[in-house]
Amino acid sequence: MTLRVLVVEDDREIRALMQSSLSVEGFEVQTAVSLSEAGAMFRHHPPDVIVLDLGLPDGDGVELVREVRRHRAIPVIVVSARHQEAQKILLLDAGADDYLTKPFSVGELLARIRVALRHRGTALAAAVTEHALDDLHIDLQSHVVLRDGQPVHLTPTEYKLLARLVRSAGRVVTHRQLLTDVWGPEFTEHTHYLRLYMGQLRAKIERDSAEPRHLLTETGVGYRLATA
Repeated sequence: MTLRVLVVEDDREIRALMQSSLSVEGFEVQTAVSLSEAGAMFRHHPPDVIVLDLGLPDGDGVELVREVRRHRAIPVIVVSARHQEAQKILLLDAGADDYLTKPFSVGELLARIRVALRHRGTALAAAVTEHALDDLHIDLQSHVVLRDGQPVHLTPTEYKLLARLVRSAGRVVTHRQLLTDVWGPEFTEHTHYLRLYMGQLRAKIERDSAEPRHLLTETGVGYRLATA
């Protein structure tokens, strides 16, 4: 199951960094730049986790924390440049699960999210983001795919499909899981999409696409990225 994170942040660069980093970890990421936009998204399509900046152009994030707590028990991680102890206490008392002071590392944010989810009964291991076997090397953090040391140029959809397989390297990912995570839940019956894009991926990654070494078919079930 892909977990959905709502990032509420009006700073474009920080928002883009969090969106990219969380996507690499396998989250579906939605973003909002204001309190009103975040509130509307929460009410109409509640996420599994909220990462919330406080200083928003139309209000203070504590208002959203209180609204969330009136209706849901989902984790809320506050990120803010405010260092005052009183501010942290106010947010935690309002229902926030954690408080990170800017600047912070992406690794720490991801760890705090995993802890908050675990406290809600959702165990979430750190995602696999790097894969190497024979001539193939994939680094999702750096957005790099190499074959024999040479860059492999993938379309956005090809990359999303490969990244999903990397995060479950060595394990079978079903047709339904791939279609849901790469294209969306409304595409679960469109298995021809998978056949088409897997063929394109194999043509770029495999030495012999007719006898794949890396992208393996589990007949009638799904696909698996080989690890040995």
